[in-house]
Amino acid sequence: MIAAAGPADLSEGRALAARDLKVGSKSFALAGKLLPQGVREDAATCYAFCRFVDDAVDEVPHEQAAAAVQRLRLLLDELYAHTPQQDPRLSAFAELVQRTKLPREYPLALIDGMAMDAQGTEYQTLDELRLYCHRVAGVVGLMMCHVLGVRSESALPKAAHLGIAMQLTNICRDVAEDWTRGRLYLPFAMVGQAGPAAPGQTLPPAMGATFADAVQSLLAEAEIYYRSGQRGLRFLSWRAALAIRVAAWVYRDIGRGVARRGYDVTAGRVVISLPRKLWLAGGALLLSLAELPSRVFDLTRPVSLPTKVARYPDDIVCVD
Repeated sequence: MIAAAGPADLSEGRALAARDLKVGSKSFALAGKLLPQGVREDAATCYAFCRFVDDAVDEVPHEQAAAAVQRLRLLLDELYAHTPQQDPRLSAFAELVQRTKLPREYPLALIDGMAMDAQGTEYQTLDELRLYCHRVAGVVGLMMCHVLGVRSESALPKAAHLGIAMQLTNICRDVAEDWTRGRLYLPFAMVGQAGPAAPGQTLPPAMGATFADAVQSLLAEAEIYYRSGQRGLRFLSWRAALAIRVAAWVYRDIGRGVARRGYDVTAGRVVISLPRKLWLAGGALLLSLAELPSRVFDLTRPVSLPTKVARYPDDIVCVD
């Protein structure tokens, strides 16, 4: 059995995780407010761990990134071996892992995605980019299945699809910002060999037109994954489905904001205002209310957590 974290450790870890979520993602924080308190704390704990993994690689010099990935792999070994942690957020995540039976394969795949960043992976094809998106975001959807208490294995690919859709949206929104860091996630098959310049250099305005078709194609791909992902909301409780729908609609609107700018990634970072987020949340609420009758008559819900571990690509195949 895991060496139980003390109440103070768990309380502090959850509080720090909630702070990380509030600071790191206003969209996810808004959606999280719709969850019951305990589930909201678990979702924030999961987010904080994912943020920790991401920052561990992104916030070190490039030459130290590979070593940072190795440290993360060792840390994951410790968490699943029940080794006590100094960081209360990691203690809270370790407790979450045990309680929700979170498969080790999911956070390990997340670290594999960070390794792709550490190696400076360049994406030649859309298939290669899909693998990256699954590792850094699809598996987060799979982790959330355990956090949200999903009871059907049929929900697993849908959850991964929603994560992939959001990551594709992130990539399209952040092309210019990533360029300044020496990264380009748009597949070369879509843009030619227009690799990024040295870190710190601004994306030239002329590249906006060069990248527009690729961004449009990736957002169209994201739409396929959004549609598939949202078909999986029926496997969630009503409140959890509402929260995830709000998050998905807000993220989807980021892509639509990029589209409204003619897919010009040099036109500035798309930001969804609070009034717009509340408008989208209201629409999500109305749709969720309309679905209530069908939920009342759904008597086929499984009663146990899925034991299957969804793996890419075999289990994560998106069919529109």
